[in-house]
Amino acid sequence: MSYTALYRKYRPQTFDTIVGQEHIVRTLQNQIKTGRVSHAYLFCGTRGTGKTSTAKIFARAVNCLSAQADGEPCNTCAICENILKGRSVDVVEIDAASNNGVENIREIREEVKYPPAEGKYKVYIIDEVHMLTNNAFNALLKTLEEPPAHVIFILATTDPQKIPATILSRCQRFDFRRITTADIAAAMQKYLAAEHLSVQEDAIRYVARLGEGSMRDALSILDQCLAFYSGEVLTLQKVLDVTGTVDRSVFFEMTEALLRRDAKAVLEIVERIMLSGRDVKHFAADLLRHLRDLLVANTVKDIREMLDLSDETLHRLQVQAKEISAEELIEWIRIFSNLQNDLRYAANERLVLEVTLLELCANSGTAQDLTGLLARIAGLERKMEEGISFVAQAPAVSKQTKKDTAPPKPKKKPPALEGDRKKVVEQWPLLRAELSDSVLKGILSQVELGFMEDEYLYLICEYDTLQELVKPHLETIDLFLQQKIGKSFLLQTTTKYAYEKWYHATYAAEEEAKDDADFSSLLGSYFSDAEYE
Repeated sequence: MSYTALYRKYRPQTFDTIVGQEHIVRTLQNQIKTGRVSHAYLFCGTRGTGKTSTAKIFARAVNCLSAQADGEPCNTCAICENILKGRSVDVVEIDAASNNGVENIREIREEVKYPPAEGKYKVYIIDEVHMLTNNAFNALLKTLEEPPAHVIFILATTDPQKIPATILSRCQRFDFRRITTADIAAAMQKYLAAEHLSVQEDAIRYVARLGEGSMRDALSILDQCLAFYSGEVLTLQKVLDVTGTVDRSVFFEMTEALLRRDAKAVLEIVERIMLSGRDVKHFAADLLRHLRDLLVANTVKDIREMLDLSDETLHRLQVQAKEISAEELIEWIRIFSNLQNDLRYAANERLVLEVTLLELCANSGTAQDLTGLLARIAGLERKMEEGISFVAQAPAVSKQTKKDTAPPKPKKKPPALEGDRKKVVEQWPLLRAELSDSVLKGILSQVELGFMEDEYLYLICEYDTLQELVKPHLETIDLFLQQKIGKSFLLQTTTKYAYEKWYHATYAAEEEAKDDADFSSLLGSYFSDAEYE
């Protein structure tokens, strides 16, 4: 027999097996017991919260021949078995994502006229109902308002805002909540016990967190991890390896490095993450979640009810939250939220991440709003509390004494010629690797060299932000090149877009003219001038 995925094998078949939706289950059971069943329902909620499963259970319960006293379907009578196996003509499940036209709704309008073949009700479950067209909604409206007594409509959607108000007003709306991490972990414990599989508790809780309120997503991740480590005890580290995420201690290290503005430590952490094969987008999302948890720990006294984490992690959060202000956390959360958007379209994700982290370390970003100003003030206050060392000011000296004691300035090298610029462009990758300043080396890792039809040597930057980071270091780069090449350079920065635009405007026309001349010469060799004209 073929393998069945866990989320399919353990799909709820009765109301009491639905996880985390007690407020909905109780209402539906009471309606069945008292005979107050409505003609139309709207089930709303994010993916994997049990909307379709609840609709199918409800369809069996209202048609069950041996319904229990609490409103549960028996799942053993002929009608329940036919519905479970998908053979019942009285329960119709429609995917509105692929059947969203007005003609599909017209078919339903014709079918509802006929009574059910074997049960008490004909039940129409329309999944992803928000995908219907406006004409289809209009066609459904009259039938939904006054359907025959033997028809029940159950509309399921993940986006209720797209449903017309005229449809919403004719349905009983039930909002399915995101399932808590504790409920998902408890349910998975039962499933694993039934499967006789060994998984450590911290691994189960982490998988439950990755589900983000979706039981189906959590079970899919668990299934993937179990398949990779078949026959072995599943540990937290193995889950981290499969999912491409990192241990939470890395986020504490990164936050500490950002607080100290330690650029070297930040780059080392990024290097360690990349060498371990982790995904940059996942790391940025998890770091943003860590900052949110720190903000909660910074502003709320009792965080146990708000953060579903282990006691050890909660203690570390509370300790680290005391070292950073709420204003700084809000500013960092804003910056990393923007980073997530940038990573969606970035050609080099690592570069975008490193530039953002280095900006925070260098504090080169300008505070453009009140939150940014408060964050910078809080950082300065923290430094003052830690203690800032001041250097005593030297006594004033005369200009003559200063002139005698001042160290001699290094002699400037002769200016570079065109051949020197070509040489440094060719050797740039090797020269860049010899930089001793790790921060500057990280900034220049995605900077290329080029030259135009002038005396400048251009540093070509991928993004505008990177260009702003390079500008303050032009003198340092010039001194470095003087040491290596023996010539002084006139340096200028530009973006890759601006350089390519200049190159195209300068050389594309010449190449096109040359191609036209070659083509004309070729035609002239085969045809006379009169024929060619």
